Amino acid sequence: MLQIRNLSVKIGDKPILNDVSLQVSSGEVCCIIGPNGSGKSTLLRSISGALTPRSGEINWQNQPLPKAPQERARIIAMLPQNVGNGEEMRVEEMAMLGRTPHLSAYGAPSKTDRESVDEAVQLVAPDLINRLLSTLSGGERQRAILARPLATMAPILLLDEPVSALDVRYQHEILALVLRLTRKRKLATICVLHGINLASLIADSILLLGAGGKQIAFGSPAEVLTEANLSQVYEMPLKVVNHPISGRPQAQSMWNFDLDRDSE
Repeated sequence: MLQIRNLSVKIGDKPILNDVSLQVSSGEVCCIIGPNGSGKSTLLRSISGALTPRSGEINWQNQPLPKAPQERARIIAMLPQNVGNGEEMRVEEMAMLGRTPHLSAYGAPSKTDRESVDEAVQLVAPDLINRLLSTLSGGERQRAILARPLATMAPILLLDEPVSALDVRYQHEILALVLRLTRKRKLATICVLHGINLASLIADSILLLGAGGKQIAFGSPAEVLTEANLSQVYEMPLKVVNHPISGRPQAQSMWNFDLDRDSE
């Protein structure tokens, strides 16, 4: 289990996260939602070790996460919003970057490295293994770059807005893949999403953050996605109904976009 207790982060004098707590067990997906600027990405960066919290604890299996970057990277694999320059890399080469924490001092991939990369690519993008990233569609690209953190073979997977630029079909395909891999590999997965309804459909638990990185709620989708919580955080009227198939809560805007009336 990944446990975060009373985590607070400041950048300069500005509070970004304020007393945040959550827990994620192996085989579960936790989604983080909230408005822009509520500290969602900052939380992932704090867990990964890219930022140092002002206070609080981050534990894995009841032990503090190691501070040494290479040791921490063997436990935590993160897919950021922007993976950087890699357009002219082949999918297999991109996946090999996930093995960086395990490479020897000479940097030469071992048999284990190659097997881990092959397994990751076969799981998410077996049809794309020899393709350049620059030749892939949005959905194909997201599948391909997901092989990179999976190749790390880390038990904790952090995903920062993995479907933000995709159409509705690819959003569902990528998130279904994430859920399937989380269950198959028994990962503790934390996924930042802007889509409230998508988060509700895949999450075992949801963390709702508000302004200033304040924790509004943490729990099951039904516990967190209430009309009171969502309307408060997003500062707009939202109605919550049950999904017709899954029964999970879904948020609907109560704004009326009457353009003809507004133009009078």
